[in-house]
Amino acid sequence: QVQLVESGGGLAQPGGSLRLSCAASGFTFSSYAMSWARQAPGKGLEWVSGISSDGSDTYYTHSVKGRFTISRDNAKNMVYLQMNSLKPEDTALYYCAKGPWGLGPRGQGTQVTVSS
Repeated sequence: QVQLVESGGGLAQPGGSLRLSCAASGFTFSSYAMSWARQAPGKGLEWVSGISSDGSDTYYTHSVKGRFTISRDNAKNMVYLQMNSLKPEDTALYYCAKGPWGLGPRGQGTQVTVSS
């Protein structure tokens, strides 16, 4: 079955950086778009970024455009989210998801906290 395992979260200062990783298994990874979504405390799930199956197309929500970069390595069944210039409002549980819009099967998530 589909398994997605996120890692790389933690505590960062405003303006800092983190790189999230997601290890995928249980499906033909290179055939599917992938995405990242997040859920802040007390809020709903928010789509953050998506990437096409071959990595040629990437998409971002407006609030992270220019700060976050999504990428993938189909040889390793991995998807990444490089997060730069972090802001306190980026604090959330970040999920990797199968499919482009964060609505497919997701992992357990990795917590990102941005605070001084």
